[in-house]
Parts: sequence; C-alpha cells; structure tokens
Amino acid sequence: MTIYNFGSINLDHLYQLDHFVRPGETMASNSYQCLLGGKGANQSVALAKAGARVKHVGAIHYNDQAIIKQLESLGVDTALIEKIDVPTGHAIIQLNKEAENSIILYQGANHALTEEQVDQVLSQASAGDWVLLQNETNLIEYTMRKAQEHGVKVAFNPAPMDAELTKKVLGFVDLLIVNEVEAMDLIGTSDIDSTIAAFPKAYPELTVLITLGKAGVCYFSGKESAGKEKLFVKAFSVKAVDTTAAGDTFIGFCLASLMNGDDITQSITRACAASAICVTRLGAASSIPTQDEVTAFLAKNS
Repeated sequence: MTIYNFGSINLDHLYQLDHFVRPGETMASNSYQCLLGGKGANQSVALAKAGARVKHVGAIHYNDQAIIKQLESLGVDTALIEKIDVPTGHAIIQLNKEAENSIILYQGANHALTEEQVDQVLSQASAGDWVLLQNETNLIEYTMRKAQEHGVKVAFNPAPMDAELTKKVLGFVDLLIVNEVEAMDLIGTSDIDSTIAAFPKAYPELTVLITLGKAGVCYFSGKESAGKEKLFVKAFSVKAVDTTAAGDTFIGFCLASLMNGDDITQSITRACAASAICVTRLGAASSIPTQDEVTAFLAKNS
C-alpha cells in the first residue's frame, strides 16, 4: 500500500523573536535557521518516519538538489518530484517566546503541477493506495477526480483553508483532516463546541478528524463502513517550544497507523504522542520523531 502525497516542498526561513514584528517596526531576530518545510514535505517525512510507504509528488527548482537528498535520507521516495526552472516554494516564519508562529508563504514551484504529471502518477496507483493532499499545491480538484477514477482513496488537509474550494471537493474526500480554526471556517461557526455539534449534521457521510491543539482530537464518521463512530482523544501535556509541524506530524503518524491496521483510537493516540514530541523541538521536518521515540513516549505516558 502506497501513499501518493501531492504536496508542497518549502525552504523555511525561521526567525526567533521576542514578539511578532508590528507594522512599521524593524527588529533583530534572536536566531535564524533555513530548514526543510512545507506541509507536504512535513507530512511525507512524518509518514516515512512512521513506517508508511510514501511517494512525494511535487516540484522544486533544479538547483535545490539538497532537498532531494534530505528527503531521501528521511525515507521519502522522491522519484516523482520534478526539477524545474521555477523558484522552490518558501516560507518566512516568525516564532515568538510563547511558541506561536506567524508565516508568510511563497508558492513558487508548488503551483507548477501539470495535469500530465497527475495523470502519469495516478496511472501507477492501485486500489488500496491513498492520495494525500494539502492546500499548498495547484490542481486539487483535478487530482481528486483522477484519484476517484483510479479507485484510490483521498485524504485532504485543506490548509491553508479555502472554504469554498473545500466545500466543492468534499464529495471526492474519504478522510478530511482539519484543525479547529479550519473547521470553524468550513462550518461558519465562531466556537469549537458548536462546530463539533454542527459538522456531522452538515456532512453526515464524511469522515473527519478535527485536531484541537492542547485539548486533543475529535473524530466522527457517518459512514456505515466506519461504524458511524464519534470519539474524542485527549492530547498529551508537554512544554511546547515550536508548534510549526505539529499538525503535519499528527497527520503522517495517524495515516500510517491506520494503514498498519491499528484502530482509529490507537491511531489517533499514537499520532497525538508523535505531535507532542514534535512541539518540544525547533523546526519543521527536523522536529518529527521516529517510531521508536513515539513508542517510548507512549510507554512512559500511558
């Protein structure tokens, strides 16, 4: 079973600051790092570290071969990443003392996917494989339609949230993964409790994971095949220093666990543990833990 991750690849320029830069303000950063990032790359790394077979589909500038080497060293299959004459996507990240971040994205090569590339990739897929998408690449709807034609399941993490696009493609989605802000944007509510109450009524056939930060994760599914479940799993309490890749880590470990045959509660719990470790470290892809680290964390915190 393979996950084809049609995902962004960014170079993250991370600046640690006392506070976010205000309009008209110039300030010196406390530190600077250039790190591998992008929701797509982060999720591919998390999937690979969690033991899944993941093929990343995307594009970078042909001069950035170091990205390929780093992804390969972390277990990601990079054969489907195009090298083109468009700048690699990047992000400017401000990280304050409270471990909150503020991010500016440049799409670059992440929006250079072609229909021919999508067709070629999905012609290799088999029933039982999955397509994973975020909202940092182009051709979202086209890719989902083609995945459905090939009998491939779709997991969608619509971040950054585009509510209209997301509503348009939900009919192609087998698993929707959103955080609490994205869920509220999608439903049009102003608090998470009413959002959780409204979501199953608005989309009764959809299987949904809502990550709630420190509070944990809510899961529900109206599908008969999923047992029409609804459950809540608490998060682990840790001291966070950087939350940048927490959601991506959760997604990778949760999907990998599900595909390994674990039930939904086990999968969410394992993913919460991976995310908890992640937020105690600086950076994006570099902060994602290994399977052994997650297993040890669960043994200590069970």
